[in-house]
Amino acid sequence: MTARDTDWDGVRLHVVTGKGGTGKTTVAAALALALAHSGRKVLLIEAEGRQGIARLFDQPPLPYEERKIAIGPGEADDGRDPGGDVYALAIDPEGALLDYLQMFYNMRSAGHVLTRLGLVDFATTIAPGLADVLVTGKATEAARRKQQGGGYVYDSVVLDAPPTGRVGRFLNVSAEVSGLAKVGPIRAHADTVARVIKSPQTAVHFVSTLEEMPVQEALDGIAELRGVPGMQVGGVVINMAQPAVLTREELKAAPDVPGMAKALAAAGLHTTDVLAAALADELAEHARHVELQDRERTELEAAGQPIYELPRITEGIDLAALHRLAAELRDQGAA
Repeated sequence: MTARDTDWDGVRLHVVTGKGGTGKTTVAAALALALAHSGRKVLLIEAEGRQGIARLFDQPPLPYEERKIAIGPGEADDGRDPGGDVYALAIDPEGALLDYLQMFYNMRSAGHVLTRLGLVDFATTIAPGLADVLVTGKATEAARRKQQGGGYVYDSVVLDAPPTGRVGRFLNVSAEVSGLAKVGPIRAHADTVARVIKSPQTAVHFVSTLEEMPVQEALDGIAELRGVPGMQVGGVVINMAQPAVLTREELKAAPDVPGMAKALAAAGLHTTDVLAAALADELAEHARHVELQDRERTELEAAGQPIYELPRITEGIDLAALHRLAAELRDQGAA
């Protein structure tokens, strides 16, 4: 790697979003592993409470605490440059609210009473933005947290954020909290959160597959964030890309049904018109798929953000597959 180790110099908080079904959590996990190289320490945060991170890393359900779940890659095979550590945190609004009560008012025990009375659920129901403020507050606090010696506790924080359709509101914490606290420590902390999110320390990455709806949602999300002063769009990760089996030239030169039958016979294969027609249909479908992927890829490239492409792993996603995807991201300069 060069001295310029990433496309986003100075970024400490990586927010990963994408349409449902695009593999957003998988990409966030792979990015965390990619960043956790050469002894670096990374925190991977899940915002929606689905325990997707635990399943990916074959861990039991994660509690509301930061817990080591994996080791990142080293730069050499001789053991002199070991990999870093990936920690994980599954945030829930209740736990974050208890943290805030303790942080600002030394009231954690009172918070447990409020929880038993159901007031935490009531508060987040009447003020839906409050839950987002609590989650983003925890993520930015982790990104800013320092050790006693002055260095950061985590070199990077990766936040597996809500889907693209609501990520703009999720991140725009200052607007959400303005009607809840005009002054005081909570408002001051919310302003700090907003300053971190709307600064070069934070980048929002979009995950998409090469299909029309995910691509359009990614483009809409990029446009929305570009309209928010200070918000920094990071990269676009094309996930589950399927490589073309044949080149465009080969597809154009593909024979029709009679030509296919003749080619099969010339190869010494027993053939029928039915088989030749089926193979021709397969070629035509593959050609349409390649054309669609090329069109959608061009749409994403037109957004002007760095593009990273991850392959579809047909045998399923486990820790070995995550390391493979992490290596792809690092090879392409994403970490």
